[in-house]
Amino acid sequence: MDKLWVALILGLSVASGWGGERLPEIPPKTAEALRKLKLPGIHLNLNERAIDVNATVCLHQGLLELVACTKGTKEHESIVSLDARPVHIHTALLLLGAQPGTPASRLVQGAEGVRWVPVKPAGDRVQVSLVFPSAAGKLQEHPIQNFIAFAQPKKISGLSPVKIKPKRFSADYLFAGSHLMKMGNGPNRYLCEQSGNVISISSFGDELLCLPEIHGQEDDGLFWEVNPEGLPAMGQQVILRLRPIRKLVKP
Repeated sequence: MDKLWVALILGLSVASGWGGERLPEIPPKTAEALRKLKLPGIHLNLNERAIDVNATVCLHQGLLELVACTKGTKEHESIVSLDARPVHIHTALLLLGAQPGTPASRLVQGAEGVRWVPVKPAGDRVQVSLVFPSAAGKLQEHPIQNFIAFAQPKKISGLSPVKIKPKRFSADYLFAGSHLMKMGNGPNRYLCEQSGNVISISSFGDELLCLPEIHGQEDDGLFWEVNPEGLPAMGQQVILRLRPIRKLVKP
């Protein structure tokens, strides 16, 4: 890591209160350095205190496992695909003061036998939205939940369909941060760069951003699907906006 990166991260650690709570503003010198930083496919939008990632709409109909994947991986079950590297998105979130946690996992408990206990994901909250031009050509921001609809499971022969009241998709995600994994004698690998799981709906265990709870797929379980109403056409370029949510200062 070169001196510029060290200076940026140290500056943000003071500005964001990594040892405590967020402060509202980024110091001018740090902001000036951030504006000069170039991450492919990513714009540090300091006016919005958000990260803008170049994205392409890749699905208009079907069940969803993800909100966003890397290009050439899981476009058949994601709303948008991204050219930007997940590790660069992770870096950008750090530079805006967000703190990563961990994706959902399982923990072994008990001295006798093996008992796996699910562990919920953790990390700072992040709002996810899409930004694209209106009919008048003006950029507008839309919460990602506008394009995700509740889907009842298909009927299974001989079984009654599950009757669960439809609900609205979560407004917030967690900065889980994926995992760095040692691969032999080579450098560590950032796992979601291998899988393409950038922003997940189902719990994969290696995603960059995830929902606050564990979400598995079981027979006759709950599903989410694309809501194409208002979503730009497939192949159209949009902005995926990630906005870390500031923590409230405790009295």
